[in-house]
Amino acid sequence: MDSKENGLYKITTVQQAVSSCCGAVITSLLVTPLDVVKVRLQVQSNPSLKGRSFLDSDGLTDHVCVYENGCSHTGQKAPGRFTGMRDAFVKIVQREGVKTLWSGLPPSLAVSVPTTVIYFTCYDQLRDAFISKLGEDNDYVPLIAGGIARLGSATVISPVELIRTRMQSRRLTYKQLRACISSNVTKDGWLSLWKGWGPTVLRDVPFSALYWCNYEYFKKRLCKRSGESEPTFLIAFSSGAAAGSIAALLTLPFDVVKTHKQTELWESEATPTSQQRHASIWEVMKRIVAENGFTGLYAGIVPRLTKVAPACAIMISTYEYGKSFFRRLNKERDLKNH
Repeated sequence: MDSKENGLYKITTVQQAVSSCCGAVITSLLVTPLDVVKVRLQVQSNPSLKGRSFLDSDGLTDHVCVYENGCSHTGQKAPGRFTGMRDAFVKIVQREGVKTLWSGLPPSLAVSVPTTVIYFTCYDQLRDAFISKLGEDNDYVPLIAGGIARLGSATVISPVELIRTRMQSRRLTYKQLRACISSNVTKDGWLSLWKGWGPTVLRDVPFSALYWCNYEYFKKRLCKRSGESEPTFLIAFSSGAAAGSIAALLTLPFDVVKTHKQTELWESEATPTSQQRHASIWEVMKRIVAENGFTGLYAGIVPRLTKVAPACAIMISTYEYGKSFFRRLNKERDLKNH
């Protein structure tokens, strides 16, 4: 088998998985403090969120956000009211310690690492397969490969996300969790494990398709302008930030709908089964427009862009750096063998 592809040394599937795993860990380490601060600010403005847990996505990685009852995991007293993100950072560090900024890291890693490994590895494999059939210059390859890869990873990880968020929000032991899942499966069937899959896919698949399409475009243009055969860290970082911002802006209405559906799921858990009525995605969108106008579909645009752009930039630049490292390693190994 040829060890080169498009003039670059190939890397194995395992090497792709290791690169994406490192990217997910580094991104979670850097993004988790933003999540903690954002959650504190949201709880301050909406007290009904206390004690809740949900899965938040920056498009490329997923993070479990826990709305604690005004306290950190250390059980210390809440640091009063915050006037903004900077004020929240300062007060949390001063009164609760630096560690508090990473209080949601373990559950985030439990979700983000397997999701990202499946997602990125599948994308590269699908893209290479489509390129071999359709040609490298086909603009639809990253669009299709990105959408399918995200659909696959979301479907595989969806039950894990449901279990993780339920454990976080209800403080269940493993024995209680097993009993809860068994009861739900008996009553509603195995498909109950994929509750919330629809809104997640509605948000993440279009984001992924748009992200990869724009990322590959920007990467190709910047590599051509700088005369590079593969993206440098700076090229990958800037391309990832730009592509992530565009995708986040265009898919924000789906993110708003996802949040509303998550809230509806919380409310249904406290409502008798006979009184439950789940609104469809289309009904939720119509309700948002009726109550807040079309601008309601773009609520929270600044916080989302503030999180998505750096997260996408960090994740993809780390991933590309990892792949570049393994290409050099494979090249040196190949030269030694010959």
